[in-house]
Amino acid sequence: MDAAPRLPVDRLLDDRGTRIIVCCGAGGVGKTTTAAALGVRAAERGRKVVVLTIDPARRLAQSMGIDSLDNTPRRVKGVDGADGGELHAMMLDMKRTFDEIVEGHADAERAEAILANPFYQSLSAGFAGTQEYMAMEKLGQLRAREDWDLIVVDTPPSRSALDFLDAPKRLGSFLDGKFIRVLMAPAKVGGRAGMKFLNVGMSLMTGTLSKLMGASLLKDVQTFVAAMDTMFGGFRTRADATFRLLQAPGTAFLVVAAPEPDALREAAYFVERLAAEKMPLAGLVLNRVHVSGADQLSAERALAAAENLEEGGIVDQESGNAGLRDSAAGADATDAGAGGGGTEADANDEATTDADANADADVDEITAGLLRLHAERMQVIAREQRTRDRFTSLHPEVAVAEVAALPGDVHDLAGLRAIGERLAAGVPAGA
Repeated sequence: MDAAPRLPVDRLLDDRGTRIIVCCGAGGVGKTTTAAALGVRAAERGRKVVVLTIDPARRLAQSMGIDSLDNTPRRVKGVDGADGGELHAMMLDMKRTFDEIVEGHADAERAEAILANPFYQSLSAGFAGTQEYMAMEKLGQLRAREDWDLIVVDTPPSRSALDFLDAPKRLGSFLDGKFIRVLMAPAKVGGRAGMKFLNVGMSLMTGTLSKLMGASLLKDVQTFVAAMDTMFGGFRTRADATFRLLQAPGTAFLVVAAPEPDALREAAYFVERLAAEKMPLAGLVLNRVHVSGADQLSAERALAAAENLEEGGIVDQESGNAGLRDSAAGADATDAGAGGGGTEADANDEATTDADANADADVDEITAGLLRLHAERMQVIAREQRTRDRFTSLHPEVAVAEVAALPGDVHDLAGLRAIGERLAAGVPAGA
């Protein structure tokens, strides 16, 4: 990792100009844990933080000691706020966020009609792309409230983590598309004239749509579009504003990955995509890096030593203690044969010698096994290093922080603090 600059995590967290940190990356690389650890560390360094997770997993709530997360930020207890810091956490509720937008931007009668519309209920509950757009809306809401000076966003896994960057463009294409214009035409003309226009000018179009969608669904869609007409411009405006917010200097993207080929290929995609969208990249967090406290012993030497022990020799010694042990055993046998018989003391000595030999054999077997385990660990470390080197050779400008692989899952604030310390150190403990 000599070629890669070190990611200054504490400097990033302490910078009051940093208002949003977005953690993105492939699935299963510790992205949620990283976001939570950053939130805990920032709060205990004096920041007022809210962590927003879009990942449907509940690990974030469990690690922070909260029974459940929902669309409302909840205070996390147990965080050291001696420096004035606070930590809140929440999980995006896509439908509730959509409902809040409708309630906040339509009069009571129209809002009630929209919320009761069957097409709206389907759209808000799981229409493709709705989650990413609602994430943009919620981020914009949190930023506008000014209750927190740092927002940490935990994104969905894989490449969908960056889909919210496309939300404004997709939304604009959808609202400006021919399908929506067709459905909005009767509402724009209004009254009987509108219905006449619909019946005469678009009878073929609506007849086809009715066959494809069903007459009832088409009516629901038309009613929904008519009710939402005045809100469409607001959706697009807010999404564009949030997109510009993500490009602003106060935002920092962290790409999270594991030292595996697939994960780092995804990381390379994120880095290139962020650069193309002119999004500010802070660096790469490399999770679950394997390390060894005995890395001066190579895999080759460890395997050679294990083989030597298993063959009955001693490491790097052709005729040392093993030879002396064998000679002593032979002398004892010769003495026993010359005497024609042995005393009880001689029998006890022989039994003791056999027990010692068995114990030595057990120790050798255990030692050989440990040496082979060490060799496997060193081979994993070497493979991860080659994978990291390929990434850094392609993106030498990307700062990197490494986090050592832990023996178990992080499930409490103490574990999150430990991750935060390793993130701040920038290199895994024991490296």
